[in-house]
Amino acid sequence: MASTYSFDIVSDFDYQELVNAVDQTNRDIISRYDLKDTKTTVELGKETITINTDSEFTLDAVHTILQTKAAKRQLSLKIFDYGKVDAASGNRVRQEIKLKKGISQEIAKQISKSIRDEFKKVQASIQGDAVRVSAKDKDELQAVIQRLKQEDYPVALQFTNYR
Repeated sequence: MASTYSFDIVSDFDYQELVNAVDQTNRDIISRYDLKDTKTTVELGKETITINTDSEFTLDAVHTILQTKAAKRQLSLKIFDYGKVDAASGNRVRQEIKLKKGISQEIAKQISKSIRDEFKKVQASIQGDAVRVSAKDKDELQAVIQRLKQEDYPVALQFTNYR
């Protein structure tokens, strides 16, 4: 039996689910009456989504569709980092949405500090863009997970490598 148990706190998303959500968004844009003739495009890159449309009104409609499709596929809306709206050629607008992966150093420090303050028998260490939490008791780790799920961090948190 292992003397210590651990898990990792990461911020990640399923890329294939995002591909499916963007594909469904494009299909909705083609079939919706108010967006049909706007020549709106939603393109997924490796780390960004680019929306090109004819007005800020249709951009808001595309945001709503994209967020709905992502939520239905269990993707957190916290992965989207909306950039500023730029004017494109021909009186069109373009917006780039960055996809957030990994936990920044500031948030990792905040998470590990809150764990150390509340749970005295649990150790939290920052490892790159993840936080490893370890303890001798599995119940302590379960309590940490439940506590972190109650908090509202600006990134989507997942709990992996539970052993």
